[in-house]
Amino acid sequence: MKKLCSFAILIVAMVFASEASAQKFDGLDKSPMDMAAYPSSYRVSEKAVRIIYSRPQLKGRSLSELAPAGKVWRTGANEAAEITFYKDVTFGDKAVSAGTYALFTIPGKDQWTVVLNNNLNQWGAYSYDESADVARITVSASSDGSSLDAFSIAFKEVDNGAHMVMGWDKTRVAVPITL
Repeated sequence: MKKLCSFAILIVAMVFASEASAQKFDGLDKSPMDMAAYPSSYRVSEKAVRIIYSRPQLKGRSLSELAPAGKVWRTGANEAAEITFYKDVTFGDKAVSAGTYALFTIPGKDQWTVVLNNNLNQWGAYSYDESADVARITVSASSDGSSLDAFSIAFKEVDNGAHMVMGWDKTRVAVPITL
């Protein structure tokens, strides 16, 4: 009887132990985090710039719904995108010191304003403070024949640096970065 009682206690302990260690995970993030860097090759470990952002998807909605023209946008989803320059650069026509900045944009029909801001760890653009801006540039927006459902950022190599290209739906915006 003592062995049976010990066995029953062991079984009950194992059941509760497995329940206690079971982890519940939420569903997949609908706007997964992504990263782009320049140089883009994984073989080059010394990067000049890296951006971390979340990738919202249109899913039948319009770009103007998700990133309204004339309003400060977090440049992605969830937290405001963060861009790190590992050396001093010229961002558009503005000299920017090495460091990490929040990246905001103000979409427009033909032009977008691209903003580097000192306030990191911001959710969305709800607490955006223009007085913390480090650089604010205006770049042309163009249209592409192919549509991107997920907001994307990539770097394109050019003389003396790269263009940070943002694309969503048929809109493309290229920000010059001189190294």
